Amino acid sequence: MAMYGKIEHACHYAPENIVDNYDLSKIMDTSDGWIRTRTGIVKRHISTSENTSDLATKVARKLLLETNTSSDEIDFIIVATMTPDFMSPSTACLVGGNIGAGKAFAFDINGACAGFIFALAVGEKLIRSGYKAGLVIGSEVLSKTLNWEDRSTAVLFGDGAGGVLLKASDTPHIICEKLQSDGTRGSSIVALEEKVKNPFANNKEENNHFLTMNGKEVFDFATRDVPKNMIEVLDLAGVGIDQIDYILLHQANLRIIDRISRKIKADREKFLINIDEYGNTSAATIPILLSENIANKTLKIGDGSKLLLTGFGGGLNWGSIYLIL
Repeated sequence: MAMYGKIEHACHYAPENIVDNYDLSKIMDTSDGWIRTRTGIVKRHISTSENTSDLATKVARKLLLETNTSSDEIDFIIVATMTPDFMSPSTACLVGGNIGAGKAFAFDINGACAGFIFALAVGEKLIRSGYKAGLVIGSEVLSKTLNWEDRSTAVLFGDGAGGVLLKASDTPHIICEKLQSDGTRGSSIVALEEKVKNPFANNKEENNHFLTMNGKEVFDFATRDVPKNMIEVLDLAGVGIDQIDYILLHQANLRIIDRISRKIKADREKFLINIDEYGNTSAATIPILLSENIANKTLKIGDGSKLLLTGFGGGLNWGSIYLIL
């Protein structure tokens, strides 16, 4: 019998330290009004000690605890992140070690803000190939990449993690995806640069570890290419936008969300929002949004709701998944 990946549960975690717009106005030339009107962000969670694997581990432990699942039942762990603790070991391997998932293989995916979408698509295919259960987590500590004197980037981002437990089901739930990349526009968002440096290299340039972004290019990309992708995945599924119950769009900027809702002619009320509370947490935005809305009972696993999940960002990467909850 063919088996399919099904979201069994979702959880999230964010650092306790909350930094609001007034806090930022004390350390840079900005204001609450300036940030709110341009982004929709009111506050964000900023880590003071926890790294990316710590956030992801807390999500993993919650997923196991709240579903009464043993770590020995987990076949694989995928962590989507652009801010790993190390290049090696992977964040996913660290999570596996922390939760005692000795039977699980583990790896990271760096798709930036589309990372969770890419990871969920891969995880579902692993279930289809015969694995029974896996954790798919988006986790970011973006605060360690930011120039805190640059108001064009520092006000946008926050730290957090969210994830899902995927289990095998005899009924399709994650119906189809449309994943895309364009490396020719990769310089639009750059972070954690590592230049070639060794005794034999001629390179005297210093690395720029700060996140940099061309806001206009990213806005144009998000409002031009992403809506097309959303419609294309629904076309693949044979579903109209009016049949979608809720849309979980990457929480980058409220203006982008508003523009996309108009572009795809979707009721703005269908877009779930939490950017005001978290800012942009890159690969973590969609799973945090999913988890929060399951916890507040807006969404209920197993009720058959039709969801459209869409992520977009550095790479450039973007993609959508159509699923039935």
